[in-house]
Amino acid sequence: MPTSTPARPVHPVDEVPPVRQLAAFGLQHVLAMYAGAVAVPLIVGSAMKLSPADMAYLITADLLLCGVATLIQCVGFWRFGVRLPIMQGCTFAAVSPMVLIGTGGGGLPAIYGSVIVAGLAIILLAPVFGKLLRFFPPLVTGTVILIIGLSLLPVAGNWAAGGVGAEDFGEPKNVALAAFVLAVVLAVQRFAPVFLRRIAVLIGIAVGLAVAVPFGFTDFGGVGDADWLGISTPFHFGAPTFEASAIASMLVVALVTMTETTGDFIAVGEMAGRKVEPRPLADGLRADGLSTVLGGVFNTFPYTAYAQNVGLVGMTRVRSRWVVAAAGGMLVLLGLLPKLGAVVAAIPAPVLGGAGLVMFGTVAASGLRTLAQVEFKGNDNLTVVAVSVAVGMLPVGVPTVYEKFPDWFQTVMNSGISAGCLTAIVLNLLFNHLPSKGGSAAHEADGLTSGGGQDAVEKSREEIV
Repeated sequence: MPTSTPARPVHPVDEVPPVRQLAAFGLQHVLAMYAGAVAVPLIVGSAMKLSPADMAYLITADLLLCGVATLIQCVGFWRFGVRLPIMQGCTFAAVSPMVLIGTGGGGLPAIYGSVIVAGLAIILLAPVFGKLLRFFPPLVTGTVILIIGLSLLPVAGNWAAGGVGAEDFGEPKNVALAAFVLAVVLAVQRFAPVFLRRIAVLIGIAVGLAVAVPFGFTDFGGVGDADWLGISTPFHFGAPTFEASAIASMLVVALVTMTETTGDFIAVGEMAGRKVEPRPLADGLRADGLSTVLGGVFNTFPYTAYAQNVGLVGMTRVRSRWVVAAAGGMLVLLGLLPKLGAVVAAIPAPVLGGAGLVMFGTVAASGLRTLAQVEFKGNDNLTVVAVSVAVGMLPVGVPTVYEKFPDWFQTVMNSGISAGCLTAIVLNLLFNHLPSKGGSAAHEADGLTSGGGQDAVEKSREEIV
């Protein structure tokens, strides 16, 4: 009698949870990134003094494309998509350049022309970035993940205080509501059954919303005003125009977002237990480029991996990419049904702030966990981490520090993630790859010369995998 071969175990990233869990876990991801997703069109539209109808159109178009971009990234097709639990949303790195382009006479058509070109450039450059993974040992990746988490914490702090621009910003009642949500999330994670622990953030937001409504924290008046159906049509604001200065600034943004996205991919890969190789990295960046091109066509903006959802993967330990794909499907629905989007938008900022403190702190803690595998004795790795974190936190702590510098410099360095990532790569090369003055340099498998300590770093990378 022939013996049947045992079924090959499914990697947690590829597991498909039951529909009920897919819905709950996916909704959790949507709530974690919703505020950030709608912030970019709100900022750009406000700066350009668009009408309320146009603002609403930008937001629904953005949500629709966020969902499409997430599906491309998680599900993937051909050579597009990293196929990891990655949420996609509009990048904040593009906000300042887009505001300058839009208010400088070019308007939305000039923005969309530069976005389309930037997306095509990302598609072409993706294979090049895919070959740069050897410059991301655990020393660099741990530092970048730490910086990602620390740079997101002020976002959670602003939410907890009531949201930037709120009339009651900093009121004790806002902070108290955020602290209550944080306490609920922690209580669920500590005492609830396993399944409920995995949706601790969702439960915290739901309980916080239930408390917020009777105390007047939220207003659902906008739900009645929202349309039932909204469809984004190509080039709604006119045919794109291609201006050299606008394209140049958006190409700088493209390089910044590719650097940030690489850090996010590596972070999620380590949390999910699936190492990001050069080819999947290139496929993921190529998906970013395709989504950015679609953004320029369908009246929205450049897309990138959302770091806030990286923290949710680490916190809940739910590693299935199909969960995030379900979240992408929900975003598509929110983009097609503005009334649903208005319901989600009514969630008070302090409720999101309480949940955000846990999620973003989890990202930073994951970076520390990666760095714990790195050897710090007898080398300069501590200096690499210290200076990289300092440079990454500088624009977060002092947002105006680079305002006297050229626009291209601000685009790169005003993002703490890209500034810290570039610093970590350069310092790792300086201290661990260039021959030391003492003479012989160690030999490394990837063909680069290495100073003291890098062998331990590379060994640690293998141990992590």
